[in-house]
Amino acid sequence: MTSESEQMTVANGEKLKIGLVSISDRASAGIYQDQGLPALQEWFGKALASPWEMVTRLIPDESAAIEQALIALVDEEQCHLVITTGGTGPSRRDVTPEATLAVATKEMPGFGEQMRQISLQFVPTAILSRQVAVVRETANHAALILNLPGQPKSIKETLEGLKDAEGKQVVAGIFAAVPYCIDLIGGPYIETDDSICKVFRPKNAIRAKNPSA
Repeated sequence: MTSESEQMTVANGEKLKIGLVSISDRASAGIYQDQGLPALQEWFGKALASPWEMVTRLIPDESAAIEQALIALVDEEQCHLVITTGGTGPSRRDVTPEATLAVATKEMPGFGEQMRQISLQFVPTAILSRQVAVVRETANHAALILNLPGQPKSIKETLEGLKDAEGKQVVAGIFAAVPYCIDLIGGPYIETDDSICKVFRPKNAIRAKNPSA
């Protein structure tokens, strides 16, 4: 992530704020080292070409704790994007999707469909994953909330998509659609490093690149 002195000014004067939430009973209890937060921090550090900051949480697989964290990150911290990792399988303790839907204003089912499509390129058990995406709105703010898998390799593949040996996109990653979604809900304009993740926007929504970028 860029330092304060290196960060640019975005066109609307607002910097992207990302909430990162790793959900794991054992990692939150200190039994093993969390992998989700470092993987997300590394990916965003490489992928984003516009200024951003992050707020992190490491919490157990408990519905009340997850809901509380998501509400706080959107309503109090004013994050524009909140990403969770972990807790999306079919086991009894996997409750992240239910907690996410409980704080939602709108469901965004296309994200979950694409996440499973990406994972199905590798394992048939991808159909067991229950990731969801939602928008949470308050009176003067809105945020996109995405459930991601917990493994670093899967996090990268989900966000970035799959490319062939020549670097041509084979399956689109979900982050290609995130900046335009953030535009539509009133957040800051997000730019990326195209070599990692090329953003898609309609032509009338594309702004000239910042010459200082």
